Amino acid sequence: MRRTTGILFVISAASFAVAASVLSATFDWPDILREPADKVLRSYVDGGAGLTWTWFATAWTYGLLAIPILMLPQAIKRTDSTLLRVATALGAVSVLLSLIGFLRWVFVVPPLAHAYVDGDSAAAAAWTAQHQYGGALLGEHLGQVLAIAWSILVSLLVLRSAVLPRWIGWVGLVASLLYLANQGDVLATAVPGFPVWDAAGLIGSTAWGLWTILLGVGVYLQRSSSHVE
Repeated sequence: MRRTTGILFVISAASFAVAASVLSATFDWPDILREPADKVLRSYVDGGAGLTWTWFATAWTYGLLAIPILMLPQAIKRTDSTLLRVATALGAVSVLLSLIGFLRWVFVVPPLAHAYVDGDSAAAAAWTAQHQYGGALLGEHLGQVLAIAWSILVSLLVLRSAVLPRWIGWVGLVASLLYLANQGDVLATAVPGFPVWDAAGLIGSTAWGLWTILLGVGVYLQRSSSHVE
């Protein structure tokens, strides 16, 4: 269980990084998320079926993260920890919300994009509505905030116990705060003028993803702990 959980953390984070890199190279993600509907929808149609499959891969490689999140309490023998139970629930829900945000590019965006390029002007308004709801609200705000809450709680557990090296906890807190800074960009979509740190998305998500890999390695290498929470 312990080794499997560690391996799954590494695999999910690494495979998502690969899929996201392909998406960035082929669709200018995530910068294109803040572009006008005309550019986004036309670019999507130009991407063809290959772009839809890239979004599909991006979605499910991230969705894989739910498995080690759910396995973590048993893997590190902390099933009695209230802190970790709360963290696990938040983490699982965060993955579900982000998965919804990603999969709308597979099931919702394609027909809207084709309708728009075929001359249906109403498709632009429909795109904006689903983009703000499924993307900004569910995926980017709730999904990310709950994922950050999970990583903060897991990091606090690490710092309060001998379950993993304490430096993993400190790195997790720093990565979580960096990732949280990306919420400025998300909130700016609803509150014009909200302060935005342009580099927060790249730096924060990269730091958080690397920490997830470190967590997986730490769990894989963990032996036994002598202190409890």
